[in-house]
Amino acid sequence: MKVALFVPCFINAFSPEVGIATLELLEKLGCEVDYPLDQTCCGQPMGNSGCEKEAAATEELFVRNFQGYDFVVSPSGSCVHHVRDHLTACEQSHQARAVRAHTYELVEFLHDVLEVREFPWAEFPHRVGLHNSCGTLRALRTAKMSEIEEPFFSKPLALLKHVKGIEFITPDRPDECCGFGGTFCVTEAAVSARMGIDKVRDHQRHGAEYIVSADSSCLMHQKGCSDRLSLGLKFIHIAQILNGARA
Repeated sequence: MKVALFVPCFINAFSPEVGIATLELLEKLGCEVDYPLDQTCCGQPMGNSGCEKEAAATEELFVRNFQGYDFVVSPSGSCVHHVRDHLTACEQSHQARAVRAHTYELVEFLHDVLEVREFPWAEFPHRVGLHNSCGTLRALRTAKMSEIEEPFFSKPLALLKHVKGIEFITPDRPDECCGFGGTFCVTEAAVSARMGIDKVRDHQRHGAEYIVSADSSCLMHQKGCSDRLSLGLKFIHIAQILNGARA
């Protein structure tokens, strides 16, 4: 299958190693991967800030870049949520509807589309706490939400359990927001920081060495909180673990 890799702007700027790990992982799993060089932001920051109409040109460029592929895959749940559910400022052409329908977050693509159940090259001998971002949890439904009575499921855990040596801890509030929330961490900085502090302390209290997530934005926010408190926690994207990172 022909896959287009969408690397969000904040990953490109702050965590390019996540984009590289995603590319390498998809190629290991047999995908033919393209990286459209003209890609820019998907328009999520403007849309979330109430400037939806102003995002039209950005969204149109996104559609032009990613039309014609079997799948568009990204290591960011919030961006995928925007593309799939809120890419509405641009004209809803056949191409736009197809791009929206075929855009997947990395975890759900591996779990639901490729149905990967083994990563023989992966080994991560550390105690980790899993952070599900609000976008992946409540919009993309990659795991059970605590406020809904339903059988437990977790697509990230289902993938990570096939990594040799990994050990999981469970925080007291596993699906509580970390406080990042995109522009929320700027407009409500004090509340955002307190939420992040609560989150990293919860993981540390249960013995986590690493916090792993499918969203680099949440990891970046929590790392800032942890470093400010000198908690000694480390942070890693799920793509890096599944691709074979050891530390």
